[in-house]
Amino acid sequence: MNSVPANLFEWESRLSVLREMLHGATQGRGRLALISGAVASGKTRLLDSFAEHAIDSGALLLEVTGSRAERDLPFGILRKIFDNAAMPPEVRAEAVALLSGIGPESTAAARMHVMSQISSVLLRLVDERTLVIAVDDVHCGDDHSLQFLLHLARRVRQARVLIVLTESPRLRQRQLTFHAELLRQPNCVRMRLHMLTEAGVAEALSNTLSATVASRLAPECHRLSGGNPLLLRALLDDWRAGGDHGEALQRPTPGEAFAQAVIGCLYRGEPDVATIAHGVAVLGDARSPRLLSGLLDLSVGTVEQGVQDLHECAVLEHGRFRDEVARTAVLDAAPAAVRHDLHTRAARLLHADGASALDVARHLVRARQDGEPWTVPVLREAAEYALVQKELDVALRCLEHAHRACEPGPTRTALKARLVSVAWRVGPAVAEGYLPSLTEEAEKGWLAPRDIAPITSYLAWSGRLDAAADAVTALSRTAGPGAGDGGDPAMCAALSASVQWLTMLSPPLRDRLPTLGAGAAKTAGSPHDVADLAHAHAAATLTAAFTEGRADQAIIEAERVLQRYHLGDNTLQPLVIALYALVVVDRLDLALSWCERLLGECSSRSVPAWQAVLSAVRADIALRQGDLQVAAHQARSALARIPAPGWGVGLGLLLSSLIQAETGMGHHDEALALLEQPLPDGLFRTVPGLYYLRARGRCHLATGRYHAALGDFTACGELAESWRMDTPLLAPWRLDAAEAWLALGDPAQARSLAEEQLRRGAGDARQRGALLVVLARTDQLRRRLPRLKEAVEVLEGGDDRIQLAIALGELGRAYRALGDFNRGRVFVRKAWHVAKTCGAEPLCRELMPRQAETGELGPASAQPGGDAQAQRDVEALTEAEVRVALLAAHGNTNREIASKLFVTVSTVEQHLTRIYRKLNVKRRRDLPAKLSDSNLTGPV
Repeated sequence: MNSVPANLFEWESRLSVLREMLHGATQGRGRLALISGAVASGKTRLLDSFAEHAIDSGALLLEVTGSRAERDLPFGILRKIFDNAAMPPEVRAEAVALLSGIGPESTAAARMHVMSQISSVLLRLVDERTLVIAVDDVHCGDDHSLQFLLHLARRVRQARVLIVLTESPRLRQRQLTFHAELLRQPNCVRMRLHMLTEAGVAEALSNTLSATVASRLAPECHRLSGGNPLLLRALLDDWRAGGDHGEALQRPTPGEAFAQAVIGCLYRGEPDVATIAHGVAVLGDARSPRLLSGLLDLSVGTVEQGVQDLHECAVLEHGRFRDEVARTAVLDAAPAAVRHDLHTRAARLLHADGASALDVARHLVRARQDGEPWTVPVLREAAEYALVQKELDVALRCLEHAHRACEPGPTRTALKARLVSVAWRVGPAVAEGYLPSLTEEAEKGWLAPRDIAPITSYLAWSGRLDAAADAVTALSRTAGPGAGDGGDPAMCAALSASVQWLTMLSPPLRDRLPTLGAGAAKTAGSPHDVADLAHAHAAATLTAAFTEGRADQAIIEAERVLQRYHLGDNTLQPLVIALYALVVVDRLDLALSWCERLLGECSSRSVPAWQAVLSAVRADIALRQGDLQVAAHQARSALARIPAPGWGVGLGLLLSSLIQAETGMGHHDEALALLEQPLPDGLFRTVPGLYYLRARGRCHLATGRYHAALGDFTACGELAESWRMDTPLLAPWRLDAAEAWLALGDPAQARSLAEEQLRRGAGDARQRGALLVVLARTDQLRRRLPRLKEAVEVLEGGDDRIQLAIALGELGRAYRALGDFNRGRVFVRKAWHVAKTCGAEPLCRELMPRQAETGELGPASAQPGGDAQAQRDVEALTEAEVRVALLAAHGNTNREIASKLFVTVSTVEQHLTRIYRKLNVKRRRDLPAKLSDSNLTGPV
């Protein structure tokens, strides 16, 4: 691997100075060079480059490197000087003999006498050639060797000797005298090496990269490396290891080599530097030497010196690591036990120092140790702040650690309840693991009233209906026989809300849940029971929506829920139920508006589970509007955010929308594959189970499995009757079964079911229109028209475009069967166009097979630019003319148009004359094609 000698580019002048000093030494003017610089500043590389020059010039080079491990070895560096391979054997032998005569008990005078003799031995070598002694990291040398070097330096002024020493700017106390004495020598030259500037980095990079790329990468490389040559080379190695992505595009990104280089910088310095770096990595910065001192059990002075060293070698900048890769590498370099202990100590220090709960908690969760009692409230508070900052994972870890640190009892149960609600944000499956033990604790009476309704809803969602019912029953016993009157108001409100919620979701539970007195409902005014109020309010709203004749009340209550409660952990499901109440009573406009608003709020808060649940509601709204593609997209999006196993009983609602959307678009294989999806236990004891049964029946009906479809629809009816909720707003099973009987060729059975449904109440306008279509199909030909016209009129005032297309198609076929082909063609084309915009391809093929194959509607559509021209023509119509044109296109006579618009027949005729002229048509029959080309096909 080629390395970049980055440090030599800006320091060519230093190398030139050393060459001049060597030239002077060759002429008998002994010199001394002292090179200082931070760790990895390039001292060694400069010394190596000069050493090569010295050898090339014929000098005798004696190289030595100091070692921290040999600081206590007497004459360690001196012995290395004579151990050089270039040293003549006889000289080495003489020096070793002199050194062997010095023992630990030798006096200073004796040592000085030997040093003088050894100096004379060395100086005899300069008779033949210039002597260069190069000592790298002299600050790591032992005291005796340093004393010898100082003694030699005083004797070489008139000798052919050059001594080159490198040292760290951070010196020990005993080295200060050596350093000061060296600098006193008149032949001593001191050089200080600094880190590369940005220009120096660019020059270094240009050694291996093109000048253009080097100048582009230089700013980022300088920011990441701080001009440290070692880090710069490592950064370049990582850049190359990234692959051949093109020099002009790839950005430098710290990787493994950079991380190793950072660690190398730490361990090449003093021992306490690495320790201090670990402390900075744990705390995140070095702003408080006092805090670092307490964390590491080092003096403030030592910490300040170590931080200064880290800044000088460019590992730190403004008290922080230059990149998160560096910080992570330093943390990982510390043993796990040390790292965890540092985090524990950091948490205590920060807590005592008044730091924020979230800052303290970050260390507690990283300590991976059982917390102490004082940590529980800190972790709980930190979790809430983490949620505000959208750090969902941090919030979960805080609550998990708090839960482990807490003793069994109500406090721990409250923590677990909060943990469930926060885990639910990630996905219901994440919260599943906590629910069984939480149920047991609830039955012990440890669950606080404020948590009862939310936990009940989570249990019900997961399919643990019996567990939820048992918990509510056990809590009602704990509250005492007078729970409804005179008991704890908060507990009574919570139990009442839970009972309402469970019976709304699973009507069969009505018979096994406790009956609370009227006083329970009156307690709902407490300011601390928002969750209870939300669940009770939403449950009552959906129950009203399912009740015939209470649609207006349901709309009012649903809007109150949506306006009163903000989106949160304990209000998500109540808000969703309020949305479904609006959907049930066919107020899709309100449901869509509120759903989009809530989805926007979810998006800004980055809560995937909430987005998934609301996307499921959005899918059902789109399905009922006839927008099959949007329905499928939203349902698939919901499944992507929460996998099927995490949906619990909510899977029934989601699959219901998706199956019907895929079926309506003709994607029968996809729909049938969805029917293979495993279902949660207890689904068919819940309202979502009815929705799923109906969707499965609609899929069977579309794929020709008529008996299977009839079985599903009948099962819906049996369940609804057993729940005493046989209402078309919940499950229009008679309408569906009537369609199945028609497919089986038994119109009498179909008519009987449809008429019975009409007698019981048709539900909303959408279902009334569908019932009229079914009845028309069972009636005599001439009696069909009035029912079908009424069906079209009813459905045009609603949002279900697919049902409108079906009714229009039936009306068109009825006209054709009666011989009125013009009107028949008008309504069939209208039906085809509506079905096409919905994405209902099977219905399009059924209405007009040839057009369905080409995707076009009549000859006019094939004309180049026809759509744009038709749009411009229609835009010239007045509002009154538009109304007349649409009614005429729907097949109404002039008299019928006049009656509907409350104008005279003469006025209608005048409007039509102007309409024909503006649209450039000659006959009434040309209006549908012209209007469809302009996309003007809406109801009047």
